[in-house]
Amino acid sequence: MHLNEFISVAEFCKSHGIPSAFVIELKEYGLVELVQLKNIMYIPLYELPKTEKILRLHSDLDINLEGIEVITQLLNRIQHMQDEVIRLKNRLRLYE
Repeated sequence: MHLNEFISVAEFCKSHGIPSAFVIELKEYGLVELVQLKNIMYIPLYELPKTEKILRLHSDLDINLEGIEVITQLLNRIQHMQDEVIRLKNRLRLYE
């Protein structure tokens, strides 16, 4: 793992004007993945879009973490179903 693949939680929170405890709570709810290196918590870069999306849901729409958890689960289910529809359409094309 290279340090350039992560952003520190402190840096992320400072740039977004939020407390670090919020991102830690997201980890506790299982909404984002954090990595700890030398007693510093980091957000992997691939988690940034998801983390920022959750932050917008929380701050712009005033949705609590329980609601965000439900929304995230539903969005994941929708994505899996869309992937399955695409896969089934591709299989169906073989028989046409």
